[in-house]
Amino acid sequence: MNYYCLLFDRFESLDLFGPVEVLGKAPRANLHYVSMTGGIITGADSVRVDTERVDVLPPGSVFLIPGGMGTRSLVEDSVFLEKLGALVDSSSVVLSVCTGSALLAASGALEGKRATSNKRAFEWVTGTGDADWVGRARWVKDGKFYTASGVSAGIDMALAFVEDTYGREIAEDIAELIEYVRNDDPKEDPFAR
Repeated sequence: MNYYCLLFDRFESLDLFGPVEVLGKAPRANLHYVSMTGGIITGADSVRVDTERVDVLPPGSVFLIPGGMGTRSLVEDSVFLEKLGALVDSSSVVLSVCTGSALLAASGALEGKRATSNKRAFEWVTGTGDADWVGRARWVKDGKFYTASGVSAGIDMALAFVEDTYGREIAEDIAELIEYVRNDDPKEDPFAR
């Protein structure tokens, strides 16, 4: 399975690498780090990742969008949002973490869909575009979209995706392998206000 991880300047490291730790251990995982421009992308924690330029995704792709402070300007970038919308349309599954859902909302992809985001940025995120925003949720699944709350919630969301795709035993094996205490109840959100 091909996983395409979209990077942009000032992405949040754990939003990306938490799910990557899980997805990379799923059967037949093939991870790609992509950006709209290609080349080195620097995250919020000065993590530098060499990315491939992305224009289209092959059929059957899973698309992962982290959040981070870089989303604040990208929700106003019409060229970025148009490209993002095309990538979302060509994806079989879309996973977002934290304020990555703000990018999806601003592109119009979440209209009529249930979604969540980081609770510290929830008011800002809900102003970026239309969705049926869920204030108390660790993650939300609606159709091909999985949206996770803040930062570490992306790990629980990725494990939920693995369970839905490969079965509970594989998800539990991955959680044990990474020594992660899993929250498998999307409604259990200790950070909701």
